[in-house]
Amino acid sequence: MSEGYSIQPIGVIQSPYRDPQDMPIQACEAWNISGTAIIAPEWRDGLRDLAGFDRVWLLWWAHRGRSPAAMVQPFRDTRSRGVFATRVPVRPNPIAMSCVRLRSVAADRIEFDGVDMLDGTPLIDIKPYVWTWDAHPGIRSGWYDEANRPLAIGDRRFEKSA
Repeated sequence: MSEGYSIQPIGVIQSPYRDPQDMPIQACEAWNISGTAIIAPEWRDGLRDLAGFDRVWLLWWAHRGRSPAAMVQPFRDTRSRGVFATRVPVRPNPIAMSCVRLRSVAADRIEFDGVDMLDGTPLIDIKPYVWTWDAHPGIRSGWYDEANRPLAIGDRRFEKSA
């Protein structure tokens, strides 16, 4: 496990969010917020055939997160949880994912709705959302099923008091 790995961004995300405190927690809570992913020249051919999908997974690097920890307090929860049972961006490898609605595909970019990342966020991959593989209705979601979650509107989850 001592072998090193590297990840090279395939592009950069343009977002209206510059402050982590203002970002939505998940893409589904930002369904009406638009963003753009500008793709690096060497990966632009990879956008071919993507326009036929309604949704895509964006994998991105949470580049402004705090130091990782094995135990974290998830947003809208009062208990510490194992980091791998959460989606907090404070992770050993801060890889985040967002299922966004694809609005358009151009030669060098995609336009999408569901921005839950900061402006300038490194994009590390795009994968198509395929409903037969990605949708699993009625499954259990562990501690999250029982958590008391307030509405996301006005959520300032990165404040010290959160």
